[in-house]
Amino acid sequence: MLSRLSISNYALINSLDITFPDGLVIITGETGAGKSILLGALSLVLGKRADSSVFSDNTRNCVVEAEFHDKSGQEYILRRVITPAGRSRSFLNDEPVSLAELAAISGRIIDIHGQHQHLLLTDPDYRLGVIDHFAGTAPLLDEYRKVYDGYSAVEEEAASLEKSIAEAERDAEYRQFQLDKLREAALVPGEMEALEQEQKALAHAEDIRAGLDAAYAGLNPQGLSVAQLLKDAAARLSKFSAWDDRLESLAARLESCKIEISDIEREIEDISSSVTVSPRRLEEVEERMSLIYSLERKYGCADVDALIALRDSLATALGGTEQMQERLSALRQRQQELGKQRETLARRLSEQRQAASEALSVALQEAVRSLEMPHAVFKAVVSAKDRLTATGADTLDFMFSANGEHSLRDISKVASGGELSRVMLALKGLLARYTSMPAMIFDEIDTGVSGRIADRMGDMIGRMGRDMQIIAITHLPQIASKKGSHYLVYKDFGPDGKAATGIRRIEGEERVMEVARMLSGSELTAAAVQNARELLGNAGND
Repeated sequence: MLSRLSISNYALINSLDITFPDGLVIITGETGAGKSILLGALSLVLGKRADSSVFSDNTRNCVVEAEFHDKSGQEYILRRVITPAGRSRSFLNDEPVSLAELAAISGRIIDIHGQHQHLLLTDPDYRLGVIDHFAGTAPLLDEYRKVYDGYSAVEEEAASLEKSIAEAERDAEYRQFQLDKLREAALVPGEMEALEQEQKALAHAEDIRAGLDAAYAGLNPQGLSVAQLLKDAAARLSKFSAWDDRLESLAARLESCKIEISDIEREIEDISSSVTVSPRRLEEVEERMSLIYSLERKYGCADVDALIALRDSLATALGGTEQMQERLSALRQRQQELGKQRETLARRLSEQRQAASEALSVALQEAVRSLEMPHAVFKAVVSAKDRLTATGADTLDFMFSANGEHSLRDISKVASGGELSRVMLALKGLLARYTSMPAMIFDEIDTGVSGRIADRMGDMIGRMGRDMQIIAITHLPQIASKKGSHYLVYKDFGPDGKAATGIRRIEGEERVMEVARMLSGSELTAAAVQNARELLGNAGND
């Protein structure tokens, strides 16, 4: 039940804090007093999205807090804070929650029946939800949905995999051709650098050898070895170094030069002997380089390493088709298993719905007839769909006639707005017995009805209030006079002329005057006051 509602800075409400009792709670007020504002603020804390119009003062936060208790005594304090910048924060028992979580929680503790909610009777999903509530299929439906979602996920993955396999097979021949070419090339990492170096050496082999020979000849002019000449010169200087110390150091330097030149001569001989003058090998190297350049251009690769990576990738892709086929086979097997489970659960759902449809038809027809439709006929008809969906294999049609079974047709085609309102109220009353919902709000469900019908609707709402909290926002005195707690929504004007909406509980004579106002309008008459006393007296009110 909704035990407390606090509103700050919402529309015409500056500040409001009100408590509500269990049972039937009646809310009335003149047109424009702010009944819809009160409901709008409550909807906000129940998860409805907000806009800038919620602020009474756009320099302060808008805060709405509602306190609920379920039938087990569990307390839920829901709070919504909206800043002037438009940011929204939601809380459950002072712990932050998302707006979706707030809406999900509120959906379990209170049901708001708006003025046009009777149109849900024409919604196939809502109708199916009705039979499921009545039949108590929630555990079975949850199990079915898990299997259904699992089947859908496997089916989607298998379809995607089939597409990938088809694409792979379509491209397999070309990919295999590419792979064969790259394998034939027998590429080696770093190969191109070595080839380029060898190509340079082979292309200039004769010039290199000629240069080496000329250098060697320069070190041995006219057959005389420069190294030997340096050695002889060093010996002569050394011979006379006893008479001049400076000659010894010069002799040592000449010996050092002789050693270096000797080493250079040997390296020239070694390099010269290793230089290969081979036009055939040069042709082989250049052909190999040309092949690699061609592969790089053809496959858009920057170097040999990239070509090797492409080769390995192609090999993996072609080998991966077998793995994909194995995965697809496993998925199809799992899909078949889930499909059988899905069909079994759907069949059980259908059986439970079929079994409950007759009882629902009888109970709802009886309730509708009590609302001044003595010849009304109502049937809940469960039919099979042409395919399985997230709700099973069934559709539920509401067949209705206000004038006997001979004119029974789909309710959306034959029922008037007032008749739909009465059927919806009867349905809500019926479902209230099969749900743990602790509170329900009726927002002018009596629109379009009056007189005896309104009185009967009030009786039904009153009976519902014995088992749960019912908050009825009404404009009809027949309902406002039913036994319960009566709250008046009113509008005051401050010294600055600014309007403000408030709400307070009314009893005794004040309640008599409010019901009389509803009977006669703005100008009270003695007859209206007397009529109000009679209505309240008949309802058993003080």
